[in-house]
Amino acid sequence: MPEHTAASRLRLSGLCFLLQTLIILLFAVLARYSPDPCPPQLNCSLRNQDLAFQQPPGFQDAHAQVLLSFGLLLALLSRSGPGSVAISILITAFAIQWALLLQGFFYFFLNGKISVGAQSMVSADFCTAAVLISSGAVLGRVSPVQMLLLALLEVPLCTLHEFILLSLMGVRDSGRSLTVHTFGAYFGLMVSRVLYQPHKDRRKREEQRDKGHQTDVFAVFGTIYLWIFWPSFSSSTTAHHDGDNWAVLNTYFSLVASTVATFIFSPLLYEESTPRMVQIQDATLAGTAVMGMAGEMLVTPFGALIAGFLVGLICPLGFRFFTPVLRSRLKIQDTCGVHNTHGLPGVLGALLGTLLTLLATADTYGYRLELVFPLVAQGSRTVPEQALLQLGTLPLTLLLAALGGCLTGAVLKIRVPRCSPDGQCKENAAFREVPEEGSEPSANGKEELGISTLV
Repeated sequence: MPEHTAASRLRLSGLCFLLQTLIILLFAVLARYSPDPCPPQLNCSLRNQDLAFQQPPGFQDAHAQVLLSFGLLLALLSRSGPGSVAISILITAFAIQWALLLQGFFYFFLNGKISVGAQSMVSADFCTAAVLISSGAVLGRVSPVQMLLLALLEVPLCTLHEFILLSLMGVRDSGRSLTVHTFGAYFGLMVSRVLYQPHKDRRKREEQRDKGHQTDVFAVFGTIYLWIFWPSFSSSTTAHHDGDNWAVLNTYFSLVASTVATFIFSPLLYEESTPRMVQIQDATLAGTAVMGMAGEMLVTPFGALIAGFLVGLICPLGFRFFTPVLRSRLKIQDTCGVHNTHGLPGVLGALLGTLLTLLATADTYGYRLELVFPLVAQGSRTVPEQALLQLGTLPLTLLLAALGGCLTGAVLKIRVPRCSPDGQCKENAAFREVPEEGSEPSANGKEELGISTLV
């Protein structure tokens, strides 16, 4: 056993050394700082007004959202603990570098070099967010080496998917309902499906929520970070950045309504008069995810409130009824509930964005039509054509996520990075630093609501 433990440590150390060395060499040859925050070949609407990437707050909010909210919420699972936060920071550090390089070839390649700036860093943060969402579906059931390999394989697929949707098809998805939430969730779910091992009964305990004080403490801080940073995070790629930014306002309206919906519905499903903080956190996630595509569109305040309220009702229903079906019928072990907090809200957000696209006219949008739908404003595309493309990207996203997840899961099942047959290999020790006393299932044996740990 000591030999196996040493080999596990060296395997992760060696892989990190190899990947970081390769990235350093690639940066040395290809990457340079960008003299212009918006390269000429990019389709940046109204370049002189697009100042968010030049201002430190735009970058800081996006980066803080990925690092603080994602990393902090990873500690919610009692069997994961702070060790999972360490692994999430490793994934974040690697994925950002890897995404900067790969996205640079698609968006920021100038004169044979990749231009690196605040805008490219924000774009890399979005890609990293998708990877962290995917890792939530398999958290605690794979080794750190496998998590790193997941990031290595998902970043290229996520980058390609984003390029197809946003650049080739001209789809509007500023808050990333499709490219981050939907893609990340269903990519991770398919990886989980391929890695499903029914004989490991002990894994059921990993899907039970910790009733201890530590869980709610992490949920409190994580939810606060979401409320502070997410509206500006979801609007960091919009074409208009002023005090009247629709994406910020719509996101706020949606998350407050989804939070109130949790207080209405949770007591009906669970024997608790007041929802726990993890349930409020899940509602916050769902409320912001549903505004990903539609946030910059003409949702109106009451429309954003309705959307947030409805998704706030759907999220607890998913945890109560659909998560057991995923595990028992579809053989998908969704450790952190990413399907209910990212997948379903992302799909609903795409449908809402399609509906609002049909209402995009010069009378309703005014000068914003050129900011939100530049091709429609220029006459290159009609409103029905734009709406059809917005809708068509949903099945395309699900298809690419499913295929990519199956491919990645197959790679992770290769014997070299795989855990030992008992599923408790020493490589997973980093995920189990917190004592297991608080991780017992609830006394009534019911499935608990709110096991999400990822933004």
